[in-house]
Amino acid sequence: MTTHQLSSGDLTADRRAHYARLYSESGDLAAAADLQRQALELAPGWAAGWYQLGLYCEKSGDANGAADAFRETIRLAPADIFGAGLKLSLAGLTETPATPPAEYVEALFDGYAERFDKALIENLGYRVPERLAGLVAEVAGADTQFARVVDLGCGTGLFGERLRRASSWLEGYDLSQGMLSVAAGKGIYDHLGQADISAGAEAAGLQAGPPADLVAAADVFAYFGDLSTAAALAAGMLKPGGLLAFTCEAGDDEIEWQLQPSLRYCHSKAYLISLMEKAGLTVEKFERETIRCDKGEPIEGYLVIASRRQAVAATIPQLARGLMVGEQEPASALSSAQPSRPN
Repeated sequence: MTTHQLSSGDLTADRRAHYARLYSESGDLAAAADLQRQALELAPGWAAGWYQLGLYCEKSGDANGAADAFRETIRLAPADIFGAGLKLSLAGLTETPATPPAEYVEALFDGYAERFDKALIENLGYRVPERLAGLVAEVAGADTQFARVVDLGCGTGLFGERLRRASSWLEGYDLSQGMLSVAAGKGIYDHLGQADISAGAEAAGLQAGPPADLVAAADVFAYFGDLSTAAALAAGMLKPGGLLAFTCEAGDDEIEWQLQPSLRYCHSKAYLISLMEKAGLTVEKFERETIRCDKGEPIEGYLVIASRRQAVAATIPQLARGLMVGEQEPASALSSAQPSRPN
């Protein structure tokens, strides 16, 4: 047994955790927390159980109990696959991380992969793929054929499906093997690979190739706070005149970026415009609209198309050293990272 497993490995503990869940669903969160504690007395090394206790305590208003449970979760699972550290940040108990743990994001989407498309499109009214593809066509021209398109955080390929006909070569990257597996089954990508774009260009795991005509990051930057590394990576992949298409959840003007209760980040318009300028990109389209719903409430987001200027600003760390994805010098560091399953 590992601490990441949803089962405690103890039948009695699992039974009590099951009853706790039933009490939670009926609205009796205090009883749910009590039964969950009883389960953890039998299985004290069960990280997933401690995280669940933290959620029960949080919902019941027991902030101290939630914090203790989340701290124990991290002690048992230091990679923070459950995102307990983000919960502590929201409570003001720790500094907000600029990016969430990669292990948390990977596990989140691995568990979500098989139902991802249906959940977003049918249940949440997800509109990003159609709207972002439409803005790309407005800027580039409806009949434009892109020689190389890179879909960062491609997920199951929802945006890639809209780009396929306009792309001579389409490659996609994602942190989640589960999402890549679903994307592979659609047969729309010429290349798929696992990559962590939060690590920067040299360590991300991207395939070397010629500069791209279009780099996309649809509904990806909501899992980043500080976007400077991701923006530098995207700008470094583009040829002069190439386009970056991305979305963000809309934040208040007073902040640059902020972690939300959903454990996703939002960003301000001023921050995004400044970020594009520093990355040597010119904003071509900047639209604010509802991108989906969450718990019945509309989520406002920004849809942005930016083009790379002829000379990219030297403030970008990767480009300041003359390194661009596709050039010969860093090719060894940007070798292909194919998933273990066929793509």
